[in-house]
Amino acid sequence: MKTLTVFLKEVKESLRDKRTVLSALLYGPLIGPIVMVMLISTTINHQMDRADQPLKVPVIGAQYAPHLIDALKQQGLVLQPPMADPAAAVRDQDADVVLRIPSNYGQAWTKGEVAQVDLIYDSSRRDASAAEERLAGMLKSYAGTQGAMRLVARGLSPEMMMPLRVDARDQSTPQSRAGMMFGILPYFFVITVLVGGMYLAIDFTAGERERQSLEALFANPLPRWQILLGKLGAICVFSLASLLICVVAFAVAGRFLPTDKMGMTLNLGIGFAGQVFLLMLPLVLLFSALQTLVAGFAKTYREAQTYLSLLMVVPMLPSMLLTFMPVKTVGWMYAVPLLGQQVGITQLLRGGAVGMPHVMMCLVSGFVVALLVTLATVWVYRSERLAISA
Repeated sequence: MKTLTVFLKEVKESLRDKRTVLSALLYGPLIGPIVMVMLISTTINHQMDRADQPLKVPVIGAQYAPHLIDALKQQGLVLQPPMADPAAAVRDQDADVVLRIPSNYGQAWTKGEVAQVDLIYDSSRRDASAAEERLAGMLKSYAGTQGAMRLVARGLSPEMMMPLRVDARDQSTPQSRAGMMFGILPYFFVITVLVGGMYLAIDFTAGERERQSLEALFANPLPRWQILLGKLGAICVFSLASLLICVVAFAVAGRFLPTDKMGMTLNLGIGFAGQVFLLMLPLVLLFSALQTLVAGFAKTYREAQTYLSLLMVVPMLPSMLLTFMPVKTVGWMYAVPLLGQQVGITQLLRGGAVGMPHVMMCLVSGFVVALLVTLATVWVYRSERLAISA
């Protein structure tokens, strides 16, 4: 009952703090979905618009290959005036790609030899790669057609030039491709839980210590572990609310993403949201206890902010590990907090299923680690130095 009194007291005081409410229930859970929708929608629509438009390419030496130019025009090429220094134009981003046809092109073509053209582009420019690939595809199509015609003119079958035919069979699904692209979602969920309880953990420990109210609270005839449980309960409630808002926001944001234009399917519905919420439950308690533990070593509010800001680097590790070192998912990964959530949510994004044994492994291991951190926090709360203000 006394723990409940502490819990209600902390919740009421936190709801009166505008900064805590905004960070836990607005900025933290909504910034990820909003940024993702804006960036991905803008990027996809921009790329699609460019793909549908005629390809404008400066051509040097167009007079040397009129037949080639006519074929490229039929494929959507729009000639632009030549430039004196194509390399400088590409470097200065005045052109995405430049086609240069040498003066000996016609002579080599007439003799039936290999005629060469130059594509001048900058592979370090991501926005220019689409134009280069599109133009290269046009040239490859033209070369294939003309090569077949040369063989037919000599009474040979074009299939003689293709002794091996590769039939690529992509086993990916629209949802698995979406899972690859939106693999950063687990990181957003973890950060939301961290931010949702961060300011409460700072205020309940370092903040009250700085305001000299923690000493008065400890003077009450109440075991300190009960005080801690009340505070942890309040932090967990705000973290859970923040996570719930974030999951719902991503479910709504998924409807505005033009994934169909990329041949992908992103399912962020109720089933996905419920499983994500279940997998993230251990992290709610773990981060609440861990942030309270770290804040307990700080004497001022600002010092605690510094410590917990460094703590936010921890959730990046599993995402970076799986991004730069792709590994096969194995069962033991679900027993590692943070890594288990990353692997499980990624599997759900790809349209796969997370079996009940893996879910239980993730929950049990997470709650065990959270319990150990909570016990360490209880030990810190027993110290008399915690009640001494700065």
